[in-house]
Amino acid sequence: MVLWSKEQDKPSEMSTGAIETKKEGAPPAYHHTNGSVHPIILTDSPEDLRPEAGDYELTEVTSFSERPESENDRSEMVVIDCRANAKGQREEDALLENASQSNESDDTSTDQSPVPSAPLKETSLSIGLQVVFPFLLAGFGTVAAGMVLDIVQHWTVFTEVTEVFILVPALLGLKGNLEMTLASRLSTAANIGQMDTAKDMWKMIMGNLALIQVQATVVGFLASIAAVIFGWIPEGHFKMGHAVLLCASSVATAFIASLLLGLIMIGVIIGSRKVGINPDNVATPIAASLGDLITLSLLAGISTGLYEQLEYNNYANPLVCAFFVALTPIWVLIARRIPSTREVLYSGWEPVIIAMAISSVGGLILDKTVSNPNFAGMAVFTPVINGVGGNLVAVQASRISTYLHMNGLPMVEPSPTPKKCPTPCSTFFSSNVNSRSARVLFLLVAPGHLVFLYTISSMRAGHTTLTTIFIAFYMTAALLQVLILLYLADWMVHWMWGRGMNPDNFSIPYLTALGDLLGTGFLALCFHILWLIGDGDADVGD
Repeated sequence: MVLWSKEQDKPSEMSTGAIETKKEGAPPAYHHTNGSVHPIILTDSPEDLRPEAGDYELTEVTSFSERPESENDRSEMVVIDCRANAKGQREEDALLENASQSNESDDTSTDQSPVPSAPLKETSLSIGLQVVFPFLLAGFGTVAAGMVLDIVQHWTVFTEVTEVFILVPALLGLKGNLEMTLASRLSTAANIGQMDTAKDMWKMIMGNLALIQVQATVVGFLASIAAVIFGWIPEGHFKMGHAVLLCASSVATAFIASLLLGLIMIGVIIGSRKVGINPDNVATPIAASLGDLITLSLLAGISTGLYEQLEYNNYANPLVCAFFVALTPIWVLIARRIPSTREVLYSGWEPVIIAMAISSVGGLILDKTVSNPNFAGMAVFTPVINGVGGNLVAVQASRISTYLHMNGLPMVEPSPTPKKCPTPCSTFFSSNVNSRSARVLFLLVAPGHLVFLYTISSMRAGHTTLTTIFIAFYMTAALLQVLILLYLADWMVHWMWGRGMNPDNFSIPYLTALGDLLGTGFLALCFHILWLIGDGDADVGD
């Protein structure tokens, strides 16, 4: 029995269920998530909550009309039965019903949206099996992107306008700022039942596609400004034609790449739900599998084409930039019509813009390093180390965010206590499902990178021989990068949740941008150390 005082906000026992009110005059229902049934009495004062010593007898109330008239001024709640669900499974992976359904109707009609089926309890093996194949697919995508960057770094536009290198991490980071955030947001919506009907699904799709187009256009424009600031202004050299070229190339690349990857993400999430796979485990790696390759190929092709137009047509670059910017109001109007994207449209700019600035700093490091002929071999490895770190931390952040949404929905149970400063032991060695997934993801780093390095070596890509000492330095940098990112994900997602910020919208941009900065910085440091100790090699692939 659970007693509830009208003067209190909480029951006398720890509540692990939900209180739901139906028709006026009917008693509210208390849903207990462990499936047990308890009568609950509303009392007039907190004093009634203090039971006295003695024996208690549980009596069954069969009808509300049987109660004495003197008790009519008191309210009684009868617990209705709910689906039994083990606590451990609920804490880890059980999908909860969409709580908002109870407030949309005053009757228990059969028109309510179907409840999503709960997946099986996830173990370390099941998490690893679901993650490993998308992870390898994403890794081979980054390897292909690295090989493309290794080739195009010698193209005229990259040698004459070296500031294009500054755009590379910023635009490749869009997959973390936009597409992975989109995947995380839609995965959470799918898991909590907000995409179960065709109407809800299409509303989410249209709103989110319009949202990422707005964000891609703005971020592409700001990335070009950052490239100008970081590249030319410190040196005192500025060319208006090259600045407009950077702007047009950046905006066009960001717009087209985001549209293509957004459509792919929607298909992946819908398909994974139909086959019973957790979208959090597969959506973000698949977003990255093609994201780097598509974005880098578009950037190289578009910038080359627009660079050739500089000699013949001075209006081509401004017209391209103006065309994509002019489409922005249309996407804003569409995104504003959907409540879930309207909030992000107004409040979701801070993480995207800051993440772009962080990635641009990594781009500056890449520009200064790759421009040196002694470190030309760094180009092929940069997308790989950045992509692997970003993919793994995006999976972890998406999983933690979904876990918090499922265990902290309004009218279901109180939000989990936010972690203020987790320790590395609690992040990697505790028994909860998030720690388990962190261990699985970290263990994928070493074998994954060895496979990718072998692929690069077998195709004789790059300009660096894979010696034992190089592999040792590279693996140290990669492991340290992912270790830091997984720890930051545990802290950042809980910190944002505890302050009322949706981690799906805020955490992944920061984490993937930090992954770009850490990966590029650690890799540049490795190349400098290797060069100082005499392990430099810049003739492979020439």
